[in-house]
Amino acid sequence: MSEQPAPSDHARQQLEPAAADAVRAYAARTRESADQLAAVLEDIATNGLPSVEDCTPWEELREAHLARLAAQRPAVA
Repeated sequence: MSEQPAPSDHARQQLEPAAADAVRAYAARTRESADQLAAVLEDIATNGLPSVEDCTPWEELREAHLARLAAQRPAVA
């Protein structure tokens, strides 16, 4: 991304403090996720792929994620 300031002929609309805080929090979460992914990829590059016995099948991961999502949503009649 460019670090250049916005052109002066277009005024930028400032965010409300709460909205700016929310954007910063989202950026921090996104950065943390990217750092975790980078660490995993670096480990794979250094040590190779893990053995099949040490991995969780994607179907189990999918079902666990769907269960978490369902628990977060209120039940519909």
